[in-house]
Amino acid sequence: MEQLEGRILYEDNHLIVVNKRGGELVQGDKTGDRTLADLVKEYLKVTYNKKGNVYLGIPHRLDRPTSGLVIFAKTEKALVRMNELFKGNTVKKTYWAIVDKVPNETEGTLLHYIIRDTKANKSVALPVEKQKGKLAKLDYRLIAASKTYYLLEVQLHTGRHHQIRAQFAAIGLHIKGDLKYGFPRSNPDGGICLHARSISFVHPVRKEELTIVADPPQDTLWDAFLSQL
Repeated sequence: MEQLEGRILYEDNHLIVVNKRGGELVQGDKTGDRTLADLVKEYLKVTYNKKGNVYLGIPHRLDRPTSGLVIFAKTEKALVRMNELFKGNTVKKTYWAIVDKVPNETEGTLLHYIIRDTKANKSVALPVEKQKGKLAKLDYRLIAASKTYYLLEVQLHTGRHHQIRAQFAAIGLHIKGDLKYGFPRSNPDGGICLHARSISFVHPVRKEELTIVADPPQDTLWDAFLSQL
């Protein structure tokens, strides 16, 4: 279980929350690569001496290159209720993004209409409503800066495909390492500097308020920004 060591942020009988690495798949796709869900199932099987198949529900996902916290459900009841929370927009999600330019305003709200291109696995954020476009809304604020990069804190109000990446690209900002949305170079680990920093919600079974925080990846740039906060 070394691959999960230090990455389990919260666990009880119903939920387990893990800090995902950039470049790691949450669940299986056509690549057939090993997933974070596989690691969590193995952890549960070994730790609790479970026989046969291990149940693990996935109420939400992160893009493969994105790091940060992912919630898994250990029971079907928890999965159904977490799905309802996400659909009801009662889960507060905060992201950190390292971008290449400072926005015109140091804090603000972005409203776009997202159109998804499934063949290219990419989204375009448009300023006006178009057919099949879905409303996308986020708030951002500048929280740290270096000579070259800027750290933005993002509050998501909707959960569209590649929302933060597409909306920032639409206003001329590019997330470090994100080749798909216009950054010129990849990061060494294959990830991008977009991190699911925290999540707040009412526990689906115990009904208590939870806020869970995930540290960003350990590297020189993230560490430099953390030292400013």
